[in-house]
Amino acid sequence: MTPPPDPANPPDRTRTPDQTRPPDQTRPLNQTRPPFPARAGDTTRENPWPVRTLAQRMTEYIARSPAAWIEGQIAQVSLRSGSQMSFVTLRDPSVPMSVQVVCSRMLLTAMDPPPSEGSRIVVHGRFEFYPARGSLNFRVDQVHPVGIGELLARLERLRRLLAAEGLTAPERKRPLPFLPGVVGLITGRASAAESDVLANARARWPAVRFRVENPAVQGVSAVPQMMEALATLDADPAVDVIVLARGGGSMEDLLPFSDEALCRAVSRCRTPVISAIGHEPDHPIVDDVADVRCSTPTDAGKRVVPDAAAERRQVEQLQARARRALTGWVTTEEARLRRLTSAAVLADPLTPIDRRQDEVRTLRDRGRSVIRVSLERIERDIAHRRAQLAVLGPAATLARGYAVVQGHGSVLRSIADAPFGTDLRIRLADGALLAVSSGPEPTPTD
Repeated sequence: MTPPPDPANPPDRTRTPDQTRPPDQTRPLNQTRPPFPARAGDTTRENPWPVRTLAQRMTEYIARSPAAWIEGQIAQVSLRSGSQMSFVTLRDPSVPMSVQVVCSRMLLTAMDPPPSEGSRIVVHGRFEFYPARGSLNFRVDQVHPVGIGELLARLERLRRLLAAEGLTAPERKRPLPFLPGVVGLITGRASAAESDVLANARARWPAVRFRVENPAVQGVSAVPQMMEALATLDADPAVDVIVLARGGGSMEDLLPFSDEALCRAVSRCRTPVISAIGHEPDHPIVDDVADVRCSTPTDAGKRVVPDAAAERRQVEQLQARARRALTGWVTTEEARLRRLTSAAVLADPLTPIDRRQDEVRTLRDRGRSVIRVSLERIERDIAHRRAQLAVLGPAATLARGYAVVQGHGSVLRSIADAPFGTDLRIRLADGALLAVSSGPEPTPTD
């Protein structure tokens, strides 16, 4: 297949007849080598393809590739003088990757307005290989700008995608530190957003420290530069919070802050991120992914640090409240102490003691009297019992003239217990007598 001519480089009309023949049919007359391999895998060091064969196979292979629609952001437009062709460099806004396309100059000039660097376009074309130069170009035959409605629909789809992945969930939001040691700031160089954040933060807390990164915040290089600045600040252990700020602008100017790669980089940050893009109506997707959204850079300067004057007033209020509470407590305790000291028991502490002493003395005397009466009653009972024992005991009986006769160690109760010759012991009231039994006394009848 013969490649189309390049208008910028017309074909050389001075070629030899051999050069106008098909590449595989051109061979030196003294050729002794075998035929060229039919496939690239069959080539060897001894039997390689010539350049023309490779160019022919590349031309045939590229010619079979289908046309495609691609979208990108214009990074550069080159219009060569005296040429009807334009060279446009399209970049992927999400990754550092670009491709150069070739189109007719009229395609670009016919657009209203003509595309410029930073514009997003959709082109239709196919790859073409030019064997004379060995170059590969993407030839464009249609160019269309990306409309606002279509762009908004794509952003809304991306917003829903990130929400479905949980990157915008409230539970992922991290709280801001009360007083950050170092604040990382990503904003345009010498921009109003930078001065607003710095001025408002320092007005609230004069000792605040900043580490400022100034990448591009719009245009083709904005996303990779901001991602690099974000990674730098997130890797710094001294940075406690990162502010991503930019002033207002058109929707196209704020498109980098709705880039998927930047939004995912913000979600991966270990450091809390504050998004302060544009004004209140502006709502790029990075606002949903950041930990805190501020409506303006001025608001971010107020949110990132506390107000020193307000904190001082709060400390003074707490001191006054503590002073009042302590004074009230001391006053209450003093009044309580005065009530205690003014009581009668403390005014005359000895009178209750004397009164208690008299009560103890009275109870002691009463106890002694009760014990004495009880002892006298017990003594009378003992005397009575002793008298009863004396009357009923053997000594009283002996005193009345009776005697107790014992024989063989036991009391005699019958005359049979003391036969003749028995030794007897006779106990009387004043002593005992020893006797010998003469036997029973004879009765008068005897």
